[in-house]
Amino acid sequence: MGFSKTSLPLLCFIILALIVDPSHAQNSPQDYVNAHNAARSQVNVPNIAWDNNLASYAQSYVNSRLGDCNLVHSNGPYGENLAKGSGAFTGAAAVDLWVKEKPFYDYNSNSCVGGECLHYTQVVWRNSVRVGCARAQCNDGWWFISCNYDPRGNIIGERPY
Repeated sequence: MGFSKTSLPLLCFIILALIVDPSHAQNSPQDYVNAHNAARSQVNVPNIAWDNNLASYAQSYVNSRLGDCNLVHSNGPYGENLAKGSGAFTGAAAVDLWVKEKPFYDYNSNSCVGGECLHYTQVVWRNSVRVGCARAQCNDGWWFISCNYDPRGNIIGERPY
């Protein structure tokens, strides 16, 4: 039994839609949570859970920044990580970018040594139990991503884990 003349184009369309449309790839709430929890498990910190209220807060913030998309923090009530990237920059890629700061965090001195590490420490902050993230395309074509955390992390004098 072979493909009919109508089923082959339909199959090709479905395959192309899955390959060509990266907008939903690695941007679901579960993708953000999985990327966070993978990093948190490496330092024996409990999993973080998705929070729709934080995601709405993050979405409002990224939407308000689409004209300039500079990485300016919102100074809101939550902990926050921001990232900006081009192409098919995904939420999972943003979390990976923050986690790559891990080598710069020195546990003994509880400080960043040789580079930025505060995005990483927020990802793994033991007291942060909820996260909500959002992604939007800026007017300049770049992608702007914000993740917000509750309770906020990076408390001066405290260790993340």
